[in-house]
Amino acid sequence: MEAVSDQDTSICTHCDRAIPAANIDLHYAHCSRKLEKCKVCGDMVPRKNAEDHYLRTHAPCYTWLWMLKTIFSATFICSKQKGGLVQVSCSLCSETMERDILDIHKGENCPQRIVTCEFCEFPLPAIDLAEHQEVCGNRTELCHLCNKYVRLRERFSHEARCNGIQDSSVGTSRNVREAEREQGARRRPPLPPQNDFSTKRLLFTIAITGIAVILGSFFLQKKAESSDVH
Repeated sequence: MEAVSDQDTSICTHCDRAIPAANIDLHYAHCSRKLEKCKVCGDMVPRKNAEDHYLRTHAPCYTWLWMLKTIFSATFICSKQKGGLVQVSCSLCSETMERDILDIHKGENCPQRIVTCEFCEFPLPAIDLAEHQEVCGNRTELCHLCNKYVRLRERFSHEARCNGIQDSSVGTSRNVREAEREQGARRRPPLPPQNDFSTKRLLFTIAITGIAVILGSFFLQKKAESSDVH
């Protein structure tokens, strides 16, 4: 696959991000529907959480009320809990947790944190990522090495095994695998015969057993003769 150069990008008019030109229409459709730019700080936030983001982050009255509520809640919780751990709410998903793990939650675990699709670089809430990538990853893209269309979710593994031979005909992966198996069968050397080794091992075992029996009989005979003499 050819890497997307700087000239192959377009600026999304909704979020002002540089997006690969081939994906700009799909990106804009999702971006304008799911995200909204905060008029105060310019951050892209999920549209359904835009009002909550403004109230918690920028509204002066609400900020003071929220701070007072947090202080009183923390005081009450500290009196109840032995460790005195302060409980806070995530501004994205409203989940309550200890203040010490809030940053980790927002960066790694919050279902409403903004993540990027690995196929089209579209930013969206983490809770919607799996559903989006299931559809986005099934889109196809032309491989310029072998002239075949490859699904985006398979492009990296395809690049690793693509031999670069131009093929204008439509071939199936089943035919390729069958040809590889036939070629491998022709190259595989014949296995060495096992009968000679098994026969030699059997004869050796019989010989050792016979010698052991003869020696045992000899020693028993000597012992019996000694007993008769005494």
